[in-house]
Amino acid sequence: MNIVFNILVFLHIVGAAMIVGIWIGTMKKPTVSPRQFDGAVLQILTGVIMMGLIPLLDRDANYAKLGIKLVIALVVVVLAFLGSRKYKKDEPVSKGLAHSVGGLALLNVAIATLWN
Repeated sequence: MNIVFNILVFLHIVGAAMIVGIWIGTMKKPTVSPRQFDGAVLQILTGVIMMGLIPLLDRDANYAKLGIKLVIALVVVVLAFLGSRKYKKDEPVSKGLAHSVGGLALLNVAIATLWN
């Protein structure tokens, strides 16, 4: 079961890389890519599954931290969906929306790594 958890952690990090990497790569001309939405969905799915595995693996968890991360991740998914939809329709994506997606995803990474 530990290998499953570790694979989920890997995929969770890949999801964050998809969001933040594309955000940094398009910083001169901010937009929201459909791949950022895919990364956000990947993060939600893997994060929720990992939260469910914590008790099964008898691991300690800070559920306040995980709850805050989940709320932020849900906001990222919604914003990435809205931006991705605009991108697909060739409509302009506001800088605020693009930076919100990347910045909130980066905030979630910071919470994951800095909050002990």
